[in-house]
Amino acid sequence: MSLLSSPDGRFLVFLSGRSSVDSGAHSATDSLHRIDWPVNGHLSSLKIIDVIPIVQSAEDGCFPGLYCSNFIPNPWLSDGCTMIVSSAWGSIQVILSVNVLSGDVSRISPTDSNFSWNLLTLDGDSIIAVFSSPVDVPQIRYGYLVDKEIKNAAWDWSDVSSPIFGCSAKVNSLLSCRQFTILKIPVKDVSECLTKGASKPFEAIFVSNQSKKNDVCDPLIVVLHGGPHSVSLSGFAKSYAFLSSLGYSLLIVNYRGSLGFGEEALQSIPGKVGSQDVNDVITAIDHVIDTGVASPSKIAVIGGSHGGFLTTHLIGQAPDKFVAAAARNPVCNLASMVGTTDIPDWCYVETYGVGGKTKFTEAPSAEDLALFHSKSPISHISKVKTPIIFVLGAQDCRVPLSNGLQYAWALKEKGVEVKILMFPNDVHAIERPQSDYEGLLNIAVWFNKYCK
Repeated sequence: MSLLSSPDGRFLVFLSGRSSVDSGAHSATDSLHRIDWPVNGHLSSLKIIDVIPIVQSAEDGCFPGLYCSNFIPNPWLSDGCTMIVSSAWGSIQVILSVNVLSGDVSRISPTDSNFSWNLLTLDGDSIIAVFSSPVDVPQIRYGYLVDKEIKNAAWDWSDVSSPIFGCSAKVNSLLSCRQFTILKIPVKDVSECLTKGASKPFEAIFVSNQSKKNDVCDPLIVVLHGGPHSVSLSGFAKSYAFLSSLGYSLLIVNYRGSLGFGEEALQSIPGKVGSQDVNDVITAIDHVIDTGVASPSKIAVIGGSHGGFLTTHLIGQAPDKFVAAAARNPVCNLASMVGTTDIPDWCYVETYGVGGKTKFTEAPSAEDLALFHSKSPISHISKVKTPIIFVLGAQDCRVPLSNGLQYAWALKEKGVEVKILMFPNDVHAIERPQSDYEGLLNIAVWFNKYCK
């Protein structure tokens, strides 16, 4: 919970993760609340007022809910009651203004593009922010109210020159021929038991070559985020840019369960991991193939943590769809992970759904272990034939090293082409600069071997 006082001390505001606590999901839709602070010092009459409630399912184009893990140190405009925050809005990060007295929420970052915006700091009624896209390096922008006396006044954004965000001519050249779009993917086989939010289309970011010749599609890499309650945003990421610059199209899938799409869609995945999320990814792949922007003959897949869970599930459940795969600290066997991870509750909630909170125990039953195994990629290992590289952190307490090694060794035993890259000093994220560089470079070499 993030707690903040208004500039005049008349009220407190705080972010709540109550939805996450109640459901057991490790991240969920946030809510924002206000407490009016009594001037007489008597605290007996304190009342919590909802400013932004949890959005269950938003109408198309409307505010999908708040996804904001914290505030900047001073988020207040000069009126003393309007906060500026960054939040996920589908696959885009946007900047919002929130009037904590009226509850009005406005998207103030530009709406005429799919770039992502990240709030850096405020100075009075001026904003410094960074915007970028998968094919545009980060740039600084200065924002200010055109007429602060007008309600819902427009914001104007100006360039800020900065040598910090410069890049070489070669990088600019490689990125200049790339383009991206955000795709709406209809949910396949909608059933009556799905909530309204879970029935809505999910999204995928598609990065491709804008100067495609002879109608020949570049090889496709499917990119899957972890969590599962996380989101891939349309901002710049060196890993995406690097793989794209090598001549690959990217399909970055925000399957149902991702942040930024409302609480009903997010809560639709617990209890359905290994099925609903897998089907969403396959639906997204089929969508780009059917629209003619990707070829079915050269598709690779990459993901870490829950994204690695999906990667290894996909090569087992759709063994003829992928020519190469890469998994970073993947969840491969929930039955063995539950006894060694630092988040055993996650295994229960994602396997059983919200009921997993009450079933959680440090001593799983035989029935628990059987269900964990059935939900795991290792239950499909007999069908796998896709060459795969594993990038593992030996100090990982979230998804311990043994999880990936067990799966990799089992594949080697059945003759599947496997490479294991293990970093002795890395934890779950594998984000030490040298490890990050070596891991990405080896993944690129692996994909080039099988996709080019």
